[in-house]
Amino acid sequence: MDTKKTIDPEIRELYENAHQRIKQKKKLMTHLVFFIAGAVIFIVLNVIIGYKSEFKPLGMDWFVTAILIWLFFLIVHAIKVFMVNELMGKEWEEKQMNRLVEKQLEKVRKLQKKVDQKHPIETETQKKD
Repeated sequence: MDTKKTIDPEIRELYENAHQRIKQKKKLMTHLVFFIAGAVIFIVLNVIIGYKSEFKPLGMDWFVTAILIWLFFLIVHAIKVFMVNELMGKEWEEKQMNRLVEKQLEKVRKLQKKVDQKHPIETETQKKD
């Protein structure tokens, strides 16, 4: 049996939204794992092997600078997944859409009112007079 045809559209939308959120969180977790592994590699390269140990941008060992920059991007990614999505998720989109549609409808109503005032439509009783 084809489940796509039998699933209620609202439930399908909820499922797709949940699937999208899971993908976002999975990508963030993958980013975190790579960050930890990369940080360990940077530390091993600089401290244990001594690779470019004389290179000190911003007065810090290069691996510290690299890890801090990468951490910044990891934090931005986490904020996007957890905070921005909550603030501007599906519900926010729907509210904004409804607000904009209502605004457009109000403009159309005002324009229709002006047109009706300038060019009134004659009714059957007015035509007979």
